[in-house]
Amino acid sequence: MRKVAVLVLAGTETHEGLGRLVNALMLAQELKEAGDEVRLLFDGAGTQGLAALAVPSHKAHKLLLAVRDRIQGACAYCARAFGAREALEAAGFPFLGDYRDHPSLRGLLEEGYTLITF
Repeated sequence: MRKVAVLVLAGTETHEGLGRLVNALMLAQELKEAGDEVRLLFDGAGTQGLAALAVPSHKAHKLLLAVRDRIQGACAYCARAFGAREALEAAGFPFLGDYRDHPSLRGLLEEGYTLITF
């Protein structure tokens, strides 16, 4: 069994960004289906991406629902900085702020996770 943390930094403002966001969720789904331990974290513009996909009418919403139970949370600082905090709160996503109001990536490494960024 693998331990993988998928860090999503991509937003949805460009076609390329949306592609990376969807690829991150697809990797998380593949790992989940294989029985691996996977955590999804959203940082930077990824907080906007998470907020966008939380809208039921978004074309990738079903993919988000398939891995929602693997979402560790969104960066508390970046959710505010990128204007996504209210939407993420309304959707019920937790905020991460273990290290200076950001997620602790070192903590994940300490727990034996491999970090993959999109």
